[in-house]
Amino acid sequence: TLAASGPGAPQAALSRHSSNVSLKAQKRFICIYPAYLNNKKTIAEGRRIPIDKAVENPTSAEIQDVCAAVGFNVLLEKNKMYPREWNRDVQYRGRVRIQLKQDDGNPCLPQFPTRKSVMLYAAETIPKLKTRTQKMGGSDQSLQQGEGGKKGKGKKKK
Repeated sequence: TLAASGPGAPQAALSRHSSNVSLKAQKRFICIYPAYLNNKKTIAEGRRIPIDKAVENPTSAEIQDVCAAVGFNVLLEKNKMYPREWNRDVQYRGRVRIQLKQDDGNPCLPQFPTRKSVMLYAAETIPKLKTRTQKMGGSDQSLQQGEGGKKGKGKKKK
């Protein structure tokens, strides 16, 4: 049935971790939208963790990466949108489904008993991703170069 649902097929191929789990079980996975972890959002806009622990504009792919790396069964649904999200840009799209509990109700990973523990872990780990650290380093340098360039231009005009 997965192949019959057009958009669902490529998404299942993306996350290798959930291929051994039935569709019925996947429906019980918890959902994490990037808005839950976004420090740019208010609680009314959908943030679900304290602002000091939240991340700036996390993506569904980043959430998937950190959760898959720790050992969760993960399914990335790229075309899903958070209902409270007014911005339809690609960067705000996506939802990550995570298998939090086994069929018997026990946590899959003992260190993550609740959905909040998973969200806090993801928010703590996303800033440490290589893509984040490289982007931050690059933007800081370009800002400094830009400011230096402006000062130089100012001196030349005088």
